[in-house]
Amino acid sequence: MVDAPIPSDELSRLIGAIYDCALDPSRWEHTLDELRQAFEGLTGVLYLHDVRGRRMMINRTVGMAPAWLKLLDEHTPEVSTRLMRDLASFPSLDQPHLMSRHIPPADAAQSPYIQQCLKPNGICDIINYFLMHTPTRFAGFAIGRHERHGIFTERELKLGSLLLPHLRRAVTISNVLDASTIERERMTELLNGLRCAVLLTDERGKILHANRFAENMLRNGILIERVNGLLRTKNPAARAEMHAAIRTAARDEVSIGATGLAICLTEPGSTSVFAHVLPMTGGELRAGLQPMAVASVFIGAIPDGQDGASAMAVTYGLTPAETRVAASLLAGHTLAQTARSLRIAPSTAKTHLDKVFLKTGVARQADLIRLGMQLVPPTL
Repeated sequence: MVDAPIPSDELSRLIGAIYDCALDPSRWEHTLDELRQAFEGLTGVLYLHDVRGRRMMINRTVGMAPAWLKLLDEHTPEVSTRLMRDLASFPSLDQPHLMSRHIPPADAAQSPYIQQCLKPNGICDIINYFLMHTPTRFAGFAIGRHERHGIFTERELKLGSLLLPHLRRAVTISNVLDASTIERERMTELLNGLRCAVLLTDERGKILHANRFAENMLRNGILIERVNGLLRTKNPAARAEMHAAIRTAARDEVSIGATGLAICLTEPGSTSVFAHVLPMTGGELRAGLQPMAVASVFIGAIPDGQDGASAMAVTYGLTPAETRVAASLLAGHTLAQTARSLRIAPSTAKTHLDKVFLKTGVARQADLIRLGMQLVPPTL
């Protein structure tokens, strides 16, 4: 067990609670309160912001009264500007931002946020962790310290370094799931409704369950495949990390660290698609979903079929009818399903597909999907 600044059994339980939040974001408030106590803090904030959609996918706070939250909202532009400026100078997202270390006293004295919001509430320090920062998503976790406890010390920094990869994994998977909640009683239904692939495996990587998107990927040989019942990535470079993450998930989720987080399944030159491995043996929620599973593998959504088809239409001169057929196929549907959904004869759908193949120079649906991924800019 990792040498930690809190008892090992408490660390294990806390990490288990964090991973349960990945599948049920409604648990974040309670878990955030436990994190606050572990850091001996007064306040806690965790957020996942959809930048393009301008919505908060996760927004949890503890230890802050409504009037305080209103003040915080008013000072958000100042806080965001400061954090983004400092983040740009950090060597990596793993470095925490501490108010006591990264904001000079002269700047603090001139800050309306610090003087009007933090000081009146006795906050002397804030530790901020950046969990995700992309053109489409921004996520973070912060704890505020009351002056009676003093500024954060090496103890809290060590605790943060231990928890950071687990928090990042949980928030990343919440992002892939679009902050949806998975309930055991409706697991199959809910998993099939997700716009991402989800697979449950045992310690050897045997596939115990695959949702609809995952089955489509397996059937078409897109990025992953089933070999003698075992999950295998098509990209050899990703295969070893995937297997190592699943084995570690079965033994000790505390030690998994960053292994199995953001495994790139695509080749250079293609739109990046990542897999994330979530341990399933700890925590009451995860262990109850599928007793035999030791890991869940979440694969971020392959670029939207319509986006890929639109890019093909521009690049290869597809007609509107051909574009509609291509969009359906890029979404993982069969030619028969495409014909039914577009309300055209199967022979008509095949004629359009033949023309798409001729114009794009590919001959299989799997190759068409790969081409679509290459044409669409990377997204989360």
